[in-house]
Amino acid sequence: MGPLFRAIAVVLLLALPAAAQTPEPPDFDAWSSFAEDAQERLNNEGNISDLEALRVELAERRSKFLAAQNINSARISTVQSQIDSLGAPPAEGEDPEAPEVAQRRATLNEQLSELRAPVVAAEEAYTLSDALIAQIDSTIREQYAEQFLAREASPLNPAHWGPGIDFLAQSWSQLADPVRLRWQDPRARGRAIGALPIAIPLATIGLMLVFRSRWWIRIFARWVVSQTPRGRGVLFFLLSLGQIAFPMLGMFLFARATDLTNLLNGPPQDVLNASPLIVAPIFVAKWLINVLFKTEALAPTFWQEDGPLLRGLRRATSLLGYTLAVLFLIEAFAHLTERSDIAVDVVRYIPRLILGILLFRAGRVLMGLGNAELPGQSRNIGGSFTRLIGRLSIFAGIAGIALASIGYSNATQSLLIPAAMTLALTACLGLLQKLVSDLYALITGTPEGESEALAPLLIGFGIVILSLPLYALIWGARVADLTEIWSRFRAGFSVGETRISPADFLTFLLIFAIGYGLTRFMQGTLRNTVLPKTRLDVGGRNAIVAGVGYVGIFLAAIIAITSAGIDLSSLAIVAGALSVGIGFGLQNVVSNFVSGIILLIERPISEGDWIQVGDQMGYVRNISVRSTRIETFDRTDVIVPNADLVSGTVTNWTRGNNTGRVIVPVGVAYGTDTEWVTEVLREVAEAHPMVVLNPPPAVLFRAFGADSLEFEIRAILRDVNFVLNVQSDMLHGIAKRFKEEGIEIPFAQRDLWLRNPEALHPKEAAS
Repeated sequence: MGPLFRAIAVVLLLALPAAAQTPEPPDFDAWSSFAEDAQERLNNEGNISDLEALRVELAERRSKFLAAQNINSARISTVQSQIDSLGAPPAEGEDPEAPEVAQRRATLNEQLSELRAPVVAAEEAYTLSDALIAQIDSTIREQYAEQFLAREASPLNPAHWGPGIDFLAQSWSQLADPVRLRWQDPRARGRAIGALPIAIPLATIGLMLVFRSRWWIRIFARWVVSQTPRGRGVLFFLLSLGQIAFPMLGMFLFARATDLTNLLNGPPQDVLNASPLIVAPIFVAKWLINVLFKTEALAPTFWQEDGPLLRGLRRATSLLGYTLAVLFLIEAFAHLTERSDIAVDVVRYIPRLILGILLFRAGRVLMGLGNAELPGQSRNIGGSFTRLIGRLSIFAGIAGIALASIGYSNATQSLLIPAAMTLALTACLGLLQKLVSDLYALITGTPEGESEALAPLLIGFGIVILSLPLYALIWGARVADLTEIWSRFRAGFSVGETRISPADFLTFLLIFAIGYGLTRFMQGTLRNTVLPKTRLDVGGRNAIVAGVGYVGIFLAAIIAITSAGIDLSSLAIVAGALSVGIGFGLQNVVSNFVSGIILLIERPISEGDWIQVGDQMGYVRNISVRSTRIETFDRTDVIVPNADLVSGTVTNWTRGNNTGRVIVPVGVAYGTDTEWVTEVLREVAEAHPMVVLNPPPAVLFRAFGADSLEFEIRAILRDVNFVLNVQSDMLHGIAKRFKEEGIEIPFAQRDLWLRNPEALHPKEAAS
């Protein structure tokens, strides 16, 4: 632990100077003029890009104002403590305080006002900047809403088909004309021919990666997975990523090869440079098909069986990738020609129509998968969630087709493409969940597909939480919206006069974790090193270790709260009100907790004691803060609330020492010599090694029974835990000695007298 403590000390020493640095106060005069200019620009309602740029600058200034609220915090705390030490000022009508005290109070109040002046200014500037940012966000949302609801002419009107054809012709001209003109230029043609020795191999490699790399990776993955006894799922997933990376690398190399010739400089080269992103949906769709469905014999994929539903989903996924690529290409043409009129919507309509149909089809397949029990699966995989995604996909497909047909181009764009990307992201999250399970199985040695551990599930839940910003961005959220949420999170929240920020929370967690670790380390040291060398029994040692744990955790919590700067005094009233209600609701829990503390202090019972509580008897195995666990002789655990042990009657058979008494009742036949029986029983008792001879065992003639003369052996045992064994041994010995001595052990006998025996034979009596 020495190196760990030294490392923590070094980190703290390095962190203290940084924490001690006081941020410089902002230029509030410059801020005032900037705020006026920002308000004027907001009143003019500029375009979205200008408003976004203004918002970024305001957000930066707001962060500075938030940091400036901690200016002079240490000195303000010191001066405030000095003022508090002077006591409360005299109320009206009371005797005035001493002149020296009054002068000192006035001086300190003046210093406090000077120290708080930049803090107050920073708070005011923070509030104003926050209001301006909120106004900008509102204006941007209104403009986006207007664009979303804007309706244009319907692309189904044949009058607009001609401009659509002209748009395609113009796009082709923008691509072909620069290439033709450069080829007609002898100098450009000569440079292109001179670059062919490098461009042709580079383009060949790129095209081979685009069209053949997936096949190479499948062959390589098949061989590698077949040679690997463990971790097949992890290895297959990592290798499968090459089905995206290598084709996109091929597109990049091909674009680089054409760039070397200089024949496509301008719009054609711009389209080729963007081609990796344009065709990315195709590669992602093919990758999802390969990793989600069983296309290779050795590939541990998500669904292990084939069927008509899965085949339909594979076809829909592949066509979705190609359709998205066509839409991205049309967007590139629109950007190239700088057009956004009805002609572009006419060209977009056909791939949008296909995309809506594919989403509808994929939704129907997902609904079928959610309702069907797949072959080879012990249970339906996420049936309700699959059906939900299917319904959303069906709705997006139908609504997108309808909106596109009546002219809501922006609404269609904001619905169809995000719906397809949502399906892809959801599929990726499912694959990541499976990857986490496979990694856990690889680390723990559990067979793949058989792990039901909690850790992979929690990690998968964390991945889903982290993916929520991606879903928000897909569905139109601005990056500024997410940064605003993060800024609000960083700013924290106020409780009374205390502001709790994430930094305070992390400080609390760090210090509490250190205190908790030190407490556990001290408990382990006491349990394993210190206490075994003392004369304390096991119960006393366990009580000390438990007490150190409770005190250590309590101190760790108090120190962590204080170090985080959380003022508990502001929570006193709320905590007092809550404690009344909690006290009534948790009075049994509190009673058991207090009883557990009493048991640890007084130690009427200890771990290993043989006790009896009510009709339950057994050994104490664990004393916790709420209950005590007793292991009965049937090897069952009985959980007894601590309050029952403190307030009820408890018999402890082994408290202080293990000695105890055994009683063995014996009966002999009437007429037997009682002195002789007493002597035989005494010899049997004294012969047992577990019986203590001082005091000697006693044999008592107890009574004249109904069928026998009743005797008892009463003896003190060295270890009462063996009382049943001793009883059994003594009975064996008594039976053997009685047989040798001819002493009879009677059994119950009854004589039956019939008052009128002739009633049993009525016929004979009649004759």
